[in-house]
Amino acid sequence: MEINKTAQIIDGRLVAKKLKEKMKNEIVAMIDEGENCPHLAAILVGDDPASQTYVANKEKAAQNIGIISSTYRYPTDISENELLEIVNYLNNDPEIDGFIVQLPLPAHITESKIIESINPAKDVDGFHPINVGNMVLGQPGFLSATPYGIMYLLDYYNIKTQGKHCVVLGRSNIVGRPMSILLSRKTGNANSTVTLCHSKTENMADITKTADILICAIGKPEFVTADMVKPGATVIDVGIHRIPDSAKEKGYRLTGDVAFDEVSQKASFITPVPGGVGPMTIAMLLKNTLSAYKKEFYK
Repeated sequence: MEINKTAQIIDGRLVAKKLKEKMKNEIVAMIDEGENCPHLAAILVGDDPASQTYVANKEKAAQNIGIISSTYRYPTDISENELLEIVNYLNNDPEIDGFIVQLPLPAHITESKIIESINPAKDVDGFHPINVGNMVLGQPGFLSATPYGIMYLLDYYNIKTQGKHCVVLGRSNIVGRPMSILLSRKTGNANSTVTLCHSKTENMADITKTADILICAIGKPEFVTADMVKPGATVIDVGIHRIPDSAKEKGYRLTGDVAFDEVSQKASFITPVPGGVGPMTIAMLLKNTLSAYKKEFYK
C-alpha cells in the first residue's frame, strides 16, 4: 500500500459554522432593515429516533442564525389524506418560506405522492420532480441538501473536479443520483467523468481504485477499505451507522461507509464520521431556506 501520511481532514463542522455565520450576518442585516425573519417548517410523522434527532438539530441550527423554525408533529397512524391536507396548508401559508417532510414516512403513506404535493418554491429539500428536473437541466432550483453540501465542501477545499474521474457508490434519489448529475454538469466546479456504482455492480473495487474522487453513499458500515482506494484520492463518506461498542459511554460508536483509519492513510482528503458531510446537510438546508425567503428561484 502506498501511504500518504498527510491526508487532510475535510472539516464539515468548520465549513458549516462559517457558512452559518455568513447567513446569520445577512439575516441580521435584513431584520435591521425591517424585514421579517425567514421561516422554515418541518413535518415529522412518527417517532423514528434518527428523524427526531435531525429535526431537533435543524431547529437549533435555524434558531441560532435567526431563522424561525416550526415543527408539525403527527402520530404514525396519520392518514395519507390528512398529511396531504397539512402539506397543502403549508403550501398556502404566506408566513412559511420553506418546509420539509421528514423521511422516511410510515409504510401506508406513498412518499412520492407527498413529495409531489409540495410547492416547488417551498421545497427546500430539493426532492420535488420540478427541482430535480431543474438540477438535471442545469437550471436554477433547490438542490438536495447533502449533495449540495458535498459540492460546497469540494469547492471550499479547492479540490479539482474538472476532468477527474469521480466514482459514486449508491444510487439513491437523495444522494447518489443527484451527486452523479452535479459532478458531471458543465460548471467550473464539476465537469467530471462520473461512474455510478450500486449493489449490482460487478468488480466494484476495480472501479473504485480508478477514482480521483470517491463518494461513498452505499449504506454499509466500513464497506470501503484501503485496497479499494486509489493513492491520493479524495474520499467523501456520506454514511453514518451506530455500531454497538461497550467501551463507549453511550454503548455505541458512529462510523461511516468508509473504514476511516486505514483509508485515511491512503487518501489525500477525507471526511470523518461524524463531523464531515453531516453538518453540511443542515447548513445547506438553511441556505435553501434563505434562498426561498429571497425568492431566488421562484417568483
